[in-house]
Amino acid sequence: MSVRVCVYCGSSAGNDPRFAALARRFGTALARAGIGIVYGGGRVGLMGALADAALEAGGEVIGVIPRFLEEREIAHDGVDLRVVASMHERKQLMSELSDAFVALPGGFGTFEEFFEIVTWVQLRLVDAPCILANVDGYYDPLLALIDGASANGFISDANRAIVEAYNSLDEVVLRLRRAG
Repeated sequence: MSVRVCVYCGSSAGNDPRFAALARRFGTALARAGIGIVYGGGRVGLMGALADAALEAGGEVIGVIPRFLEEREIAHDGVDLRVVASMHERKQLMSELSDAFVALPGGFGTFEEFFEIVTWVQLRLVDAPCILANVDGYYDPLLALIDGASANGFISDANRAIVEAYNSLDEVVLRLRRAG
């Protein structure tokens, strides 16, 4: 694999079947593009849908899960699973294994992990694209918050540019191909 992308997404499937369909389409698209996946290691929710689709399409999938979440998020036994001791170790290893970072729909965990890597890029600890897959406008409210913080002087223009958003999976995959 020439490029690996860390994908943050829900351990739940959400309340709309479009979310799981989106995760499956993304997993398939990444595998077909020869882009490896690094993700949270679960086999449930959007994480499981992403991993299953990528595996079915012959893709590389590395899961990173802390031991305490192995049972709660039901660790995926079909991926290259890396079990770590803590969330801090999880985020560090995911960062080390990845060339880019994408957030699909999710909740607090997705937001937190995405914004931690955005902050690492801002601090120049990591140099990698940070992308919101804003399909069906899922991230519109978050983008409005970021733009508001920028307009109010809390985020510089240079740092605002760290968070990229694309409205289709095709655009995300094209951007990831440029990252390699």
